[in-house]
Amino acid sequence: MADNKGLRINEQIRVREIRLIDEKGEQKGIVPIMEAREMAKERGLDLVEVSPTANPPVCKILDFGKYRFEQEKKLRDSKKNQKVLKLKEIRMQPKIGPGDLDTKAKHVQEFLDDGAKVKVTIRFRGRELAHTELGLEVLNEVQKRLSEGTYVVEKAPAMEGRFMSMTLGAKAKN
Repeated sequence: MADNKGLRINEQIRVREIRLIDEKGEQKGIVPIMEAREMAKERGLDLVEVSPTANPPVCKILDFGKYRFEQEKKLRDSKKNQKVLKLKEIRMQPKIGPGDLDTKAKHVQEFLDDGAKVKVTIRFRGRELAHTELGLEVLNEVQKRLSEGTYVVEKAPAMEGRFMSMTLGAKAKN
């Protein structure tokens, strides 16, 4: 096989007979491979196997270069329409001051406005682990400081080892 991403053309097709579709898209039925190659050659086009798993394989008469260009164009367009989901993380400690908390909440709000998901994490060190309720208060305070209706709590605050975290997602825009 050539490096045509699995597509076989002309002499690479090694079956006795195929189901043929001509350049106008009309079904020509089951045709011997030699006859199909001749038809393609007469028209100055290629015989391309479009469905190798069918029985018999389906082949089309078309300009292979143009066909490959169209396939690549479709692939580029589909990649263009994909949305990459970003997950941002904001870390803090349970004994964070009010000014720092304002700054962190502002950053969370900016990330949400950009359409990213935000994981807000509280890291407990040493004896702080005995007072996880302080971390829960900090996470609730972050939620209070965010603009109402701009976020959705995707994962409620929960402990994960020495960390307590919650995940916020941007609310879908209408």
